[in-house]
Amino acid sequence: MNLNSVKKAYFIGIGGIGMSALAQLLKERGIEVMGSDINSSPVTDKLSQQEIKVFLEQKAENITDDIDIVVYTIAIPEDHPELVATKKKKIETKTYPEMLGVVSEGYFTIAISGTHGKTTTAAMTADVLVDGGLAPTTIVGSLVTRYKSNFIPGNNKYFLVESCEYKRSFLHIKPNILAITNIEEDHLDYYKDLSDIQNAFHNLALKVPKDGYIVCDPKDPVVGSVIYGAEATIVDYTLMPNLSLTVPGEHNVANSRVAYSIGKLLGVDIKDIENSLVKFSGTWRRFEYKGETSNGALVFDDYAHHPSEIQTTLEMFAESFPNKKRIVVFQPHLFSRTKSLIDDFAKSFERADMVIIVPIYAAREKDDGSINHEVLAEAIRGTNSDVRVVQSLEDASVLLKGIAGNNDAIVTMGAGDVYKIGEALINK
Repeated sequence: MNLNSVKKAYFIGIGGIGMSALAQLLKERGIEVMGSDINSSPVTDKLSQQEIKVFLEQKAENITDDIDIVVYTIAIPEDHPELVATKKKKIETKTYPEMLGVVSEGYFTIAISGTHGKTTTAAMTADVLVDGGLAPTTIVGSLVTRYKSNFIPGNNKYFLVESCEYKRSFLHIKPNILAITNIEEDHLDYYKDLSDIQNAFHNLALKVPKDGYIVCDPKDPVVGSVIYGAEATIVDYTLMPNLSLTVPGEHNVANSRVAYSIGKLLGVDIKDIENSLVKFSGTWRRFEYKGETSNGALVFDDYAHHPSEIQTTLEMFAESFPNKKRIVVFQPHLFSRTKSLIDDFAKSFERADMVIIVPIYAAREKDDGSINHEVLAEAIRGTNSDVRVVQSLEDASVLLKGIAGNNDAIVTMGAGDVYKIGEALINK
């Protein structure tokens, strides 16, 4: 499709982190943008400040005849009233991944993929390219601290985008440079197994042209089989230097090496690359410091929702606060993920002194009754004796207010709305 013919666009699920960035990009191009979501949030508040109208009631009447295209998140059902109204009016539709593919046409596209680390790596790469004068148009899966946004407008040929593997979404993009941070089992509500996930990444790798690059760790056996047969030049990010970063954790060192590789490929001065990475200050919900409670407990928040992400964050937590009691509040994300990875989740909390489990955040799924947060808590008790179960975010806040003091550090973890606990706790 030709974006030049689009005058008005409507986004169903505009408060999503990727959707909101894409909405801002279209507005930047002079298109009138509006959309809907089920709740207000810091993201929808920011859109409203940019004169993007956000409806918090999703109904058919929102879809008017003057809309040229409706973009929708793949999480919404086919019987969603706005989507049904769109199809009745025969308005053109695109899913978020499809629209990303449309937008990326005509750009030199840099796609950051992988099971973990995509967001931080994309944000680091954005800093490197911005500081290097390349001015990329950028979509990141979180609010980047430096820009206070998930969208960075550019004025050059480069398009930097975080690319998600769920439902093979990233196959709508044709990258000139593809970064693969790592590959593990995830999204098993869609993929059959690790081999199926590898197949998706393999198909993405094959889309990179002969004059393009794939930045990865080719010595990793899971990744190595994915890049087999690709025509693009393989760049080993593990050969890049280790830098002393502001953000903690060995996983962030690995992320920085990916960003370093991309900057180097695009001709950014090495000193500028290193200065950008050393100064990198992080992103929203990636071990983000929220503040202190009235009793002096430190509060952090992290997006970790996969067993290996949890382990990585808790290792960083332990390194940062070896002399404090470390309390983790975990909100499982998706019934399917909790059920399929429960054995891995059970072993992920060994480095926490106390674990508080809140109910599962369902997101796009319905509860079939086969798994709940209490079952998960019982599994975790096999490796951690102090596991508490609460029935709501409010209950967790009340519990923490009663037990956490100046000898404690708290981290809320999960991909849902668990961060609200920290916001309720901190002494503003």
